Amino acid sequence: MPSAAPSSRPAATPFSVCFVCTGNICRSPMAESVFRALVRDAGLEGLVLVDSAGTDGWHEGDAADPRTVAVLASAGFDTTHVARQFQADWFARLDLVIALDRGHERALRRLARTPQDADKVRLLRSFDPSAEAVGDLDVPDPYYGDFVGFEECLKMVEAACEGLLDVVREAVEGRSA
Repeated sequence: MPSAAPSSRPAATPFSVCFVCTGNICRSPMAESVFRALVRDAGLEGLVLVDSAGTDGWHEGDAADPRTVAVLASAGFDTTHVARQFQADWFARLDLVIALDRGHERALRRLARTPQDADKVRLLRSFDPSAEAVGDLDVPDPYYGDFVGFEECLKMVEAACEGLLDVVREAVEGRSA
Protein backbone atom coordinates (compact mmCIF):
# COMPACT_ATOMS: atom_id res chain seq x y z
CA MET A 1 0.00 0.00 0.00
CA PRO A 2 1.52 3.37 -0.99
CA SER A 3 2.24 5.84 1.78
CA ALA A 4 0.24 9.01 2.01
CA ALA A 5 1.71 11.94 0.17
CA PRO A 6 3.01 14.74 2.36
CA SER A 7 0.59 17.58 2.75
CA SER A 8 1.17 20.35 0.23
CA ARG A 9 -0.72 22.72 2.49
CA PRO A 10 1.49 25.21 4.34
CA ALA A 11 1.34 25.38 8.10
CA ALA A 12 -1.48 27.64 9.21
CA THR A 13 -0.37 31.21 9.73
CA PRO A 14 -1.57 32.81 12.95
CA PHE A 15 -4.68 34.98 12.81
CA SER A 16 -3.54 38.57 13.48
CA VAL A 17 -5.53 41.25 15.29
CA CYS A 18 -4.41 44.85 15.90
CA PHE A 19 -6.36 47.24 18.14
CA VAL A 20 -6.08 50.93 17.23
CA CYS A 21 -6.90 54.13 19.12
CA THR A 22 -5.36 57.61 18.84
CA GLY A 23 -2.14 57.56 20.85
CA ASN A 24 -1.87 53.88 21.76
CA ILE A 25 -1.61 54.56 25.48
CA CYS A 26 -5.18 54.12 26.79
CA ARG A 27 -7.88 52.21 24.91
CA SER A 28 -5.94 50.11 22.42
CA PRO A 29 -3.36 48.76 24.90
CA MET A 30 -6.27 47.96 27.21
CA ALA A 31 -7.99 46.00 24.44
CA GLU A 32 -4.72 44.30 23.48
CA SER A 33 -4.13 43.13 27.05
CA VAL A 34 -7.71 41.92 27.59
CA PHE A 35 -7.87 40.11 24.25
CA ARG A 36 -4.45 38.51 24.68
CA ALA A 37 -5.63 37.08 28.04
CA LEU A 38 -8.82 35.74 26.45
CA VAL A 39 -6.81 34.16 23.63
CA ARG A 40 -4.50 32.52 26.17
CA ASP A 41 -7.38 31.27 28.32
CA ALA A 42 -9.11 29.86 25.22
CA GLY A 43 -6.01 27.83 24.33
CA LEU A 44 -5.43 29.81 21.14
CA GLU A 45 -1.98 31.15 22.02
CA GLY A 46 0.29 30.72 19.02
CA LEU A 47 -2.72 30.60 16.72
CA VAL A 48 -3.71 34.24 17.28
CA LEU A 49 -1.35 37.22 17.35
CA VAL A 50 -2.52 40.31 19.21
CA ASP A 51 -1.04 43.81 19.21
CA SER A 52 -2.05 47.46 19.19
CA ALA A 53 -1.10 50.81 17.72
CA GLY A 54 -2.20 54.42 17.46
CA THR A 55 -3.43 56.42 14.49
CA ASP A 56 -0.96 59.12 15.56
CA GLY A 57 2.64 58.85 16.72
CA TRP A 58 2.49 61.31 19.61
CA HIS A 59 3.33 58.70 22.24
CA GLU A 60 5.56 56.34 20.24
CA GLY A 61 7.94 54.55 22.59
CA ASP A 62 5.94 55.45 25.72
CA ALA A 63 4.41 53.02 28.18
CA ALA A 64 0.66 52.92 28.63
CA ASP A 65 -0.98 55.75 30.57
CA PRO A 66 -0.53 55.12 34.34
CA ARG A 67 -4.32 55.00 34.76
CA THR A 68 -4.56 52.30 32.08
CA VAL A 69 -1.81 50.37 33.84
CA ALA A 70 -3.57 50.70 37.21
CA VAL A 71 -6.95 49.56 35.87
CA LEU A 72 -5.42 46.62 34.01
CA ALA A 73 -3.29 45.57 36.98
CA SER A 74 -6.23 45.74 39.39
CA ALA A 75 -8.19 43.43 37.07
CA GLY A 76 -5.27 40.99 36.76
CA PHE A 77 -4.25 41.82 33.18
CA ASP A 78 -0.73 42.26 31.80
CA THR A 79 0.44 45.87 31.75
CA THR A 80 3.51 45.53 29.52
CA HIS A 81 3.21 47.97 26.62
CA VAL A 82 5.18 50.26 24.31
CA ALA A 83 3.19 52.66 22.11
CA ARG A 84 3.63 52.77 18.35
CA GLN A 85 1.93 54.26 15.32
CA PHE A 86 -0.08 52.15 12.87
CA GLN A 87 1.48 51.87 9.42
CA ALA A 88 -0.51 51.27 6.21
CA ASP A 89 1.73 48.39 5.13
CA TRP A 90 0.65 46.43 8.23
CA PHE A 91 -2.68 45.66 6.57
CA ALA A 92 -0.92 42.99 4.52
CA ARG A 93 -0.11 40.91 7.62
CA LEU A 94 -3.28 41.59 9.62
CA ASP A 95 -6.60 39.79 9.50
CA LEU A 96 -8.54 42.31 11.60
CA VAL A 97 -7.82 45.93 12.45
CA ILE A 98 -10.03 46.88 15.37
CA ALA A 99 -10.82 50.57 15.78
CA LEU A 100 -11.86 51.81 19.21
CA ASP A 101 -14.10 54.59 17.87
CA ARG A 102 -15.51 55.90 14.60
CA GLY A 103 -12.74 58.48 14.22
CA HIS A 104 -10.14 55.72 14.30
CA GLU A 105 -12.25 53.70 11.90
CA ARG A 106 -12.28 56.58 9.40
CA ALA A 107 -8.53 57.17 9.78
CA LEU A 108 -7.79 53.48 9.21
CA ARG A 109 -10.03 53.25 6.17
CA ARG A 110 -8.20 56.27 4.70
CA LEU A 111 -4.91 54.45 5.23
CA ALA A 112 -6.18 51.28 3.57
CA ARG A 113 -4.66 50.88 0.13
CA THR A 114 -7.19 48.37 -1.18
CA PRO A 115 -10.85 47.53 -0.60
CA GLN A 116 -9.65 44.27 1.01
CA ASP A 117 -7.61 46.26 3.51
CA ALA A 118 -10.58 48.51 4.30
CA ASP A 119 -12.74 45.43 4.86
CA LYS A 120 -10.41 44.37 7.70
CA VAL A 121 -11.35 47.45 9.75
CA ARG A 122 -14.07 46.93 12.36
CA LEU A 123 -15.26 48.79 15.43
CA LEU A 124 -14.53 46.92 18.66
CA ARG A 125 -17.97 47.42 20.14
CA SER A 126 -19.59 45.95 17.03
CA PHE A 127 -18.70 42.62 18.69
CA ASP A 128 -20.80 43.48 21.77
CA PRO A 129 -24.48 42.72 21.07
CA SER A 130 -25.67 45.10 23.81
CA ALA A 131 -23.72 48.01 22.28
CA GLU A 132 -24.82 47.09 18.78
CA ALA A 133 -28.48 46.99 19.89
CA VAL A 134 -28.37 50.63 20.99
CA GLY A 135 -26.04 51.77 18.21
CA ASP A 136 -23.40 53.00 20.67
CA LEU A 137 -20.23 51.59 19.12
CA ASP A 138 -17.57 54.05 20.30
CA VAL A 139 -15.36 53.37 23.30
CA PRO A 140 -15.09 56.88 24.80
CA ASP A 141 -11.59 58.28 25.26
CA PRO A 142 -10.86 58.28 29.01
CA TYR A 143 -7.62 60.30 28.68
CA TYR A 144 -9.00 63.70 29.71
CA GLY A 145 -11.29 62.31 32.40
CA ASP A 146 -10.86 60.72 35.77
CA PHE A 147 -10.05 57.18 36.87
CA VAL A 148 -13.70 56.12 36.64
CA GLY A 149 -13.56 56.68 32.87
CA PHE A 150 -10.74 54.15 32.62
CA GLU A 151 -12.74 51.62 34.63
CA GLU A 152 -15.75 52.15 32.35
CA CYS A 153 -13.51 51.79 29.32
CA LEU A 154 -12.25 48.44 30.61
CA LYS A 155 -15.82 47.17 31.08
CA MET A 156 -16.70 48.09 27.48
CA VAL A 157 -13.51 46.51 26.17
CA GLU A 158 -14.06 43.29 28.10
CA ALA A 159 -17.65 42.91 26.87
CA ALA A 160 -16.68 43.46 23.24
CA CYS A 161 -13.58 41.26 23.39
CA GLU A 162 -15.74 38.30 24.45
CA GLY A 163 -17.71 38.61 21.20
CA LEU A 164 -14.55 39.20 19.19
CA LEU A 165 -13.06 36.00 20.60
CA ASP A 166 -16.00 34.00 19.22
CA VAL A 167 -15.40 35.44 15.74
CA VAL A 168 -11.64 34.87 15.88
CA ARG A 169 -12.03 31.31 17.25
CA GLU A 170 -14.31 30.48 14.32
CA ALA A 171 -11.81 31.95 11.84
CA VAL A 172 -8.93 30.01 13.41
CA GLU A 173 -10.89 26.77 13.31
CA GLY A 174 -11.71 27.48 9.66
CA ARG A 175 -8.01 27.84 8.87
CA SER A 176 -7.14 24.52 10.46
CA ALA A 177 -9.97 22.62 8.76
